[in-house]
Amino acid sequence: MTHYTIPNLLTALRIVLIPAVVGLFYLPYHWSGMACGLTFALAGITDSFDGYLARRLGQVSPLGAFLDPVADKLMVAIALVLIVAHDPAWYVTLTAAVIIGREIAISALREWMAEIGARRKVAVSALGKFKTILQIVGLSMMLFRDDLLGLPIYDLGLALTILAAVLTLWSMVVYLRAAWPDLSGETQA
Repeated sequence: MTHYTIPNLLTALRIVLIPAVVGLFYLPYHWSGMACGLTFALAGITDSFDGYLARRLGQVSPLGAFLDPVADKLMVAIALVLIVAHDPAWYVTLTAAVIIGREIAISALREWMAEIGARRKVAVSALGKFKTILQIVGLSMMLFRDDLLGLPIYDLGLALTILAAVLTLWSMVVYLRAAWPDLSGETQA
């Protein structure tokens, strides 16, 4: 199977857009925040389509299964670092730390669960998907930075991102509870 499938190309596009987001974030023009937020939103939209298209077109691949979560985590982590650099308020920093910390913990949990053959117990849930949508929308708005039509886009994005952080913790508890019998040694391998 070729690596140049539509889903893999969408995932690669998401990775390529990361330096574009960083560059746009630091440009000294009045439109750079808007361009940064919209570019991040575009990258987030590709996340919705790559997995769907992989399944729909029968183009699921090991490369895609590896790259997709890597692209997601890189994209979110870079956006959070940029936002904290711009607004180091304690609640922004704490929100970023919660989201990044959870991603690291759940990635490690999924890797360990896969090693013992129990990966399905910590598969992505509907809660996780909803959390991701809130996160992408919130971060896009925070990267946009400027008010739009009198709406405080940054503040609305911050509220959504904080809500996403709360859901992040909740979903982590759900995953840890599902994995607890294996983590605690209560199940036989």
